[in-house]
Amino acid sequence: MNSFDSVEDLVLVAGATGGVGQLVVGKLLEKNMKVRVLTRNAAKAEEMFNQRVEIAVGDIRQPATLPNATQDVTHIINCTGTTAFPSARWEFDQPPNLIEWGITFLNPKSSEAKAKNSPNKVDAEGVSNLVAAAPRNLKRFVFVSSCGIGRKDKFPFSILNAFGVLNAKQKGEESIINSGLPYTIIRPGRLIDGPYTSYDLNTLLKAKTGGKYGVVVGTGDTLSGDTSRIDVANACVECLLYPSSSKKIFEIVNQGQRPPAINWETLFSKLV
Repeated sequence: MNSFDSVEDLVLVAGATGGVGQLVVGKLLEKNMKVRVLTRNAAKAEEMFNQRVEIAVGDIRQPATLPNATQDVTHIINCTGTTAFPSARWEFDQPPNLIEWGITFLNPKSSEAKAKNSPNKVDAEGVSNLVAAAPRNLKRFVFVSSCGIGRKDKFPFSILNAFGVLNAKQKGEESIINSGLPYTIIRPGRLIDGPYTSYDLNTLLKAKTGGKYGVVVGTGDTLSGDTSRIDVANACVECLLYPSSSKKIFEIVNQGQRPPAINWETLFSKLV
């Protein structure tokens, strides 16, 4: 059942200081797994994780920074992402004025060319860069994607994809699948619970979902709804322990009554 060796294996978490990423690191440490985080801000990571992780300074948008970060890792969990709609997180060279914002919304491609952190830069090009830098003997590449990849022309996903976030995530998925690496692609719905961007490690280790709903997984991009960031993080970590989740793409949402404990082995065994 358990294919993870906590002594020999090393998990690289990309996007570790983000909402889901922080929780993933906390869950890994809770299971006594060795963790390396890929971050652009070493001081922030050191403060957040209390020197309990290895720190690799790098950026998935810059391929030259990745080989050192991926050296000797056995698993990669990619939690990187940006906003679906233009915002300061897109890292424009100069903030657009009102007229430029109007042009941006009428012509989404115009904003893409001016932004350093758009969905295409992160979810398409960045993921492809990380895949290319991954060791060929990697045991698992986990990618946090999104519901709606297969329903981009249907409401509400057509609105969500107005600036290409689902297109970019699909390209990221394809680069992983075509790489030949073992993978698990997790597609959550609208993220709730958090983000925990100001929490310290002790708080992360105690994080519990505030919702009363159970966890539902499915394939074929048919599920919709809200998904707890904590449950997404748990899925990222738990899937490493079960071979039945390898080479699987699944949606995850919160529905129904929550049991006392989530049985991930049973959930993953139902994936086709």
